[in-house]
Amino acid sequence: MKPTVHTLRNEAGLVLKASTLGGVVTSLLVPDRDGKSGDVLLGYPKVEQNLDHGYMNALIGRVGNRISRGGFDLDGTFYTLAKNSGAGKRACHLHGGARGFDRHVWNAREFAGADGPSLELTTFSPDGEEGYPGNLAVRVVYTLTNDNAWRIEYWAVTDKPTVVNLTQHAYFNLSAGKRDVGGHVLRVLASRFTEVDAALLPTGRVPSVEGTALDLREPTLLGPVFARAKKDPQLKIVGGGFDHNFVLDRPDGAGLEPVAEFSDPESGRRMAVYTTEPCMQVYSGNFLTPEPKGKGGTAYGPHWACCFETQHAPDSPNHAGFAPIRLDPGSVYHTVTEYLFDTVD
Repeated sequence: MKPTVHTLRNEAGLVLKASTLGGVVTSLLVPDRDGKSGDVLLGYPKVEQNLDHGYMNALIGRVGNRISRGGFDLDGTFYTLAKNSGAGKRACHLHGGARGFDRHVWNAREFAGADGPSLELTTFSPDGEEGYPGNLAVRVVYTLTNDNAWRIEYWAVTDKPTVVNLTQHAYFNLSAGKRDVGGHVLRVLASRFTEVDAALLPTGRVPSVEGTALDLREPTLLGPVFARAKKDPQLKIVGGGFDHNFVLDRPDGAGLEPVAEFSDPESGRRMAVYTTEPCMQVYSGNFLTPEPKGKGGTAYGPHWACCFETQHAPDSPNHAGFAPIRLDPGSVYHTVTEYLFDTVD
């Protein structure tokens, strides 16, 4: 099936373009404080390049983030998954495997939703794909809401016990890609984070952010944080910035809650993150490189974007203390995330 590109526009000036290849959002136009629209997502001239360079702006599944041991136990059976990240003893399963949902060509349907123009994306993952058990049917809806948010709503059902942890790997730069995000300000409402080892896998410890570079509970200018990354063991281990799962300060079972705020003082653009999920991976583009050139011939580099991947904790199936990501027949996986835009003087 040949991929197609679909465009959504809302009355407030947001314009989103998405490909059915991987659900990649190829552009997201957002006005600045002067009303001038700019594309707040990084990207490459060809959609396929997005997939080959950091899963850029793609849908991620069946399980986002990393899984250790090359698989997981479920009801007494060990399910072997592809080790598609790292090498040797550090090899692990990442973002759904060699052919995760970012490589699927999704079915698409545009419709006028109650809250704004919407794009429905659906796909089917057969039993055994990438090693996962169960036939899994997945539905994702992108909506540009009337109150100026990009909403992402996820559903999944299975015919056999399995694991699911879906997310979107959008690379945000609120300057519209004019400069790195060192001048951006970030706040994350999280008092704890998932500590990682040299393989970027969770150690199982969930320490406090207190006294660390991951304490973003107050608005924090990112440039100085990146500047001292070599002295912070957790930032150093992931390439000199953030690539961590934050355990969000939100009540269990709560609905859509604000969890982060990201802003670019120069353009005036501000983005609030809302989610129903308990965790969020913050990745500051530590491994971005100047080749190939990005949009408009821009040479990206480290810290040219931030990703806010709402999720359950990475490697949950291999840590009894982490919230489970199990999905059983008869149950419906359902999560919602919104990126709400406005401007500040």
